[in-house]
Amino acid sequence: MKRTHLPLNGLRVLDAAARHLSFTRAADELAVTPAAVGQQIRALEDTLGAVLFRRTTRGLELTPEAEAGLGPLRDGFLQFEEAVRAMQAGQTSKSLTIAAPRDVTEKWLMPRLAEIARADPEMRFVLLAADEMVDFAQANLDLAVRWGDGPGAEEGEAIESEGMVTVAGQSSGHDGAIAWPGAPDGTAAMTVADAGLAVDAAAAGLGSATVPELIARADLASGRVVAVGEPQPSGQGYWLVAPLPQWRQKKVRALVDALSA
Repeated sequence: MKRTHLPLNGLRVLDAAARHLSFTRAADELAVTPAAVGQQIRALEDTLGAVLFRRTTRGLELTPEAEAGLGPLRDGFLQFEEAVRAMQAGQTSKSLTIAAPRDVTEKWLMPRLAEIARADPEMRFVLLAADEMVDFAQANLDLAVRWGDGPGAEEGEAIESEGMVTVAGQSSGHDGAIAWPGAPDGTAAMTVADAGLAVDAAAAGLGSATVPELIARADLASGRVVAVGEPQPSGQGYWLVAPLPQWRQKKVRALVDALSA
């Protein structure tokens, strides 16, 4: 019999009925009716071409055919249980792999992971730099941080932010703009690789930079840079994203909740 055609429901009913030697008690265990147990057993007998139970004055008795198969059947169910436990073990793992742009990791993610690790010293993180779309399967990722107007093809949750903000150093020695790939400016006095470096350049007095408020948040709070005007709403922002299987994992949901707190 092909593996895809195994009558797993019927075999599960057989196991319960054989242990209790009673369709009624098997039905109680399986939360179905005794009639449903009887139907499953008859269907299984038809599939196997063998009689599994006989009714006697003392109740149900297993046939030799049923007894011959019960040992391997119960070993198989134990293997199923071990397989389920092995697959669930990752749910309780405290190791997570996260991909994020370098500046997001430095300016926002790393301090939050440090807080999480202080609360639970057993947590372990693997951080990957990823500015573009990442292959979750190839990189064995649990979660990624992505810039855009939504989570794309993955599940996701927006990281709360006030949009874009222009920042400058406390005592700027240069009035020019600092450009980066997300905010190109052909007249800029300086161009840097990402928004985090743009904030650092502004803090050094090399001009002003318009960056995601999330990237500048810690430097604004510490006074390393100051805001020039009010933050402006943006149709884009940073998202915590993962494919649905990873998104459903308890450890990933707990991390998303902690990062969003």
